[in-house]
Amino acid sequence: MSKKELTVGFVGNPNCGKTTLFNAYTGANLKVANWPGVTVEKKEGAMRFHDDTFRLVDLPGTYSLTSYTMEETVTRQYILSDEVDVIVDVADASALERNLYLTLQLIELGKPVVLALNMMDIVQERGMEIDLHRLPEMLGIPCVPVSARKKTGLEILIHAVAHHKDKVLGEKLIHHHEEEEKESHHKDVEEHHKMYAMVYSDDVEDKIDEISELLKKNYLKVDNLRWHAIKIMENDVEIRKAYPLDWDSILERDYEKEIINQKFSFIEEIMAECVVNRSRKAESTDRIDRVLTHPVWGLPVFLLIIAFVFFLTFTVGDWIKGYFEIGLDNLTAMVRTGMEAIHTNSLLVSLVADGIFAGVGGILTFLPNIFILFLALAILEDSGYMARVAYVMDGIMGKIGLSGRAFLPMILGFGCTVPAVMASRVLENPKDRLKTILVTPFMSCSARLPIYVLFSEMFFGDMAMVAAFSMYVLGLVVAILAAFIMKMIDKSKNSNMLLIELPEYKTPNAHTIWVYVWEKVKDYLTKAGTTIFLASMIMWFVMNLGPQGFTTNMDQSFGALIGKTLVPVFAPLGLGYWQIVLALIAGIAQKEVVVSSCSVLFGIGNVTGASGMSGLASVLESMGFGVVNAYALMVFCLLYVPCLATLATVKRETRSWKWTGVMVCMQLLVAWVMAFLVFQIGSAVF
Repeated sequence: MSKKELTVGFVGNPNCGKTTLFNAYTGANLKVANWPGVTVEKKEGAMRFHDDTFRLVDLPGTYSLTSYTMEETVTRQYILSDEVDVIVDVADASALERNLYLTLQLIELGKPVVLALNMMDIVQERGMEIDLHRLPEMLGIPCVPVSARKKTGLEILIHAVAHHKDKVLGEKLIHHHEEEEKESHHKDVEEHHKMYAMVYSDDVEDKIDEISELLKKNYLKVDNLRWHAIKIMENDVEIRKAYPLDWDSILERDYEKEIINQKFSFIEEIMAECVVNRSRKAESTDRIDRVLTHPVWGLPVFLLIIAFVFFLTFTVGDWIKGYFEIGLDNLTAMVRTGMEAIHTNSLLVSLVADGIFAGVGGILTFLPNIFILFLALAILEDSGYMARVAYVMDGIMGKIGLSGRAFLPMILGFGCTVPAVMASRVLENPKDRLKTILVTPFMSCSARLPIYVLFSEMFFGDMAMVAAFSMYVLGLVVAILAAFIMKMIDKSKNSNMLLIELPEYKTPNAHTIWVYVWEKVKDYLTKAGTTIFLASMIMWFVMNLGPQGFTTNMDQSFGALIGKTLVPVFAPLGLGYWQIVLALIAGIAQKEVVVSSCSVLFGIGNVTGASGMSGLASVLESMGFGVVNAYALMVFCLLYVPCLATLATVKRETRSWKWTGVMVCMQLLVAWVMAFLVFQIGSAVF
């Protein structure tokens, strides 16, 4: 191999472990940007192997080289370009059958392809065996077993890549097609079986040859005539547009289904010869799916699972949170005493103890609750359950003009709205993407959890968990209703058939879960150390500065003036208190800031501790703020404007200030109306 940079494209189905394998090679040498002209994320990395440099590119997941979604279009265009030298096709070896369709398409491109059989550790766990001698014989490419999670087989794979870049025509491939070859009347059948892994029936091969000749005659610079001919027969819009001949007069019928069926027939042949005990892996999955994806019981089971997650979040999380609160109380008292001992200015003592420690510290005490929530979501995702949720919700989503696939970004919204909005890219229809982006912020993200925990525990006692859980259900219901109203407004008819893989259930990987949870916790801590820190300081200054300068009377502060101006707007919601109004405004930066702002605004040192909650509850109750007000506040916090990071993401994904503004106005209106109904009806009933 000559000493030069070799570009390797990592391709594979979604959920095949492609990115994990890519990360195992690149480590920290990773660059993340967007592909030119689109919002799809582009990941590149570099590594050295012997004396050579490899430029690795992690391509978006795709099921085939027929472009539907933005991700699939990007992957196909890059593979077809001259940039990539070798394609690493990453396949989930534990679900090889559904991965091989893409493999056959990649092989037909005529470029060097190496098949990385990932998740071989899972294959062994399930008692399956893959014949690693027969498989490369039938496909005609190197097939290397690897485990991205355990980092095994990585050097062998990159060695195969290095030596396969200048692939040469090998011996005749062994397909077990002998009878078909004897009966074949195709003039080049022997040569075809020597050159191609996938050989079609005689009439299809005749037509491929005919189209190839026409392409060669009319377009001199067409690379890989066979692949282009097959795509033309499949009525590929992009290829037909690039090579505009009268193809309809040549193709007397639609060959697409025939080509697809013959590919899958060959895949079945491969599976029969190369995979042993593959039926065993599906039995346990089928038994579990009879319950989890049941048309009647699937949705109640999902709600029960989420309810159990919140049971753990409250019971275990609050138990651990208690120790955090004790530590925060001791630390705050120690800092205050230390600053007073060195005769620090009282305003600075107040800023640090009542502003920074009360604001940031109050948020940090919720870390155990946040940790348990993300841990549970990571386990559900890594086990393969989340894909089932989309399948279960497909019927409901279909009635509101979306497919079950749109429910996946919405579910991600339980964690963080930013990646949830970005996940809408998996939807091929632009209108579906827009509707999903607009309704996803109604889902209750983890940043709102501290608000629910604080107010539900102060006002709902033993029913605190139920009150908080109802926010997640309400957010889901409102998102679905909003999408339904959009469907009524938009009269255009869309085809929303769900096409989604249901991966086999597997034991969640501890390392994968740890990486996921740590990233989320780190993000939470980063926000506490930056946005919430700054917001707490700003809030302290707003509450201690007024038209006359520094003041100890908060009623004379700038914050009070701002809040009192907007009180008439919030009074019908039971939120007509300037402190609450100001906390809600501050919450637009980050939703957690609502809690830290309450701590500063009401002068409660540790608002999340037992004494702090009791003190805040007493202050609020003395102002006439009760159970119904608390629930109305939780509803408003659930539904009103998302954080600034989400707004920036919506603008980037929609590329429109107009639609970003529409979403803000819609959420404010929905939040106001829902909180109004809750307070007015609740006040009348209770």
